[in-house]
Amino acid sequence: MPAIDPDDLPKKKITHEMGQDLALLSVGELAERVALLKDEIARLEAEMTRKRASQTAADAFFKK
Repeated sequence: MPAIDPDDLPKKKITHEMGQDLALLSVGELAERVALLKDEIARLEAEMTRKRASQTAADAFFKK
């Protein structure tokens, strides 16, 4: 039976848990986490902007 090549295994998706112990992470891993969290913040802010615009349009439409 041939040996399994580690490069053929599926890559584990990077995740971050709030309050997670960071002591065992390398500087590179920490940088990946920071980038991941910055991307998520941008996504959340974009959604807030979209929802605010929708709310403003609804308020204007239903204004007395």
